[in-house]
Amino acid sequence: MATRALYFCGSIRGGRADRELYESIIQQLQRYGSVLTEHIARPDITEKGEDANEKGDKFIHDRDLDWLQQSDVVVAEVTQPSLGVGYELGQAVAMKKKILCLFRPSSGRVLSAMIRGAQDGQLVQVKDYEPEELEGILSHYFTVTLPSL
Repeated sequence: MATRALYFCGSIRGGRADRELYESIIQQLQRYGSVLTEHIARPDITEKGEDANEKGDKFIHDRDLDWLQQSDVVVAEVTQPSLGVGYELGQAVAMKKKILCLFRPSSGRVLSAMIRGAQDGQLVQVKDYEPEELEGILSHYFTVTLPSL
């Protein structure tokens, strides 16, 4: 079986409070495929973003949409509100990608109805979780829900 291409979404300009969590998620995702967006967890990327000063926002947009198109599965940590993550998820739905959204209710936030309401049991799944549950959730998703992908 070829290696899955995985697209991980997490907040950058919307806030970097969960950066270490993103790093943990990406490390776990690497067990199931090649993560195209490993840079999301880089500690040197601030809320101002990456590459924007050098290459510009258009470069980032086009590159990320290209990676999204190449991906087999999209995994998004959606606890930290982010316009970019919402945009990526909308694009992924339009592309009919398999999507797993991860949300931590213990954050005190309420997940957008546009994300939770997109859950259809087929392409889009939303899982409420705590960090210690991630390994089991990802294992189940990639070995039971998507075993042949």
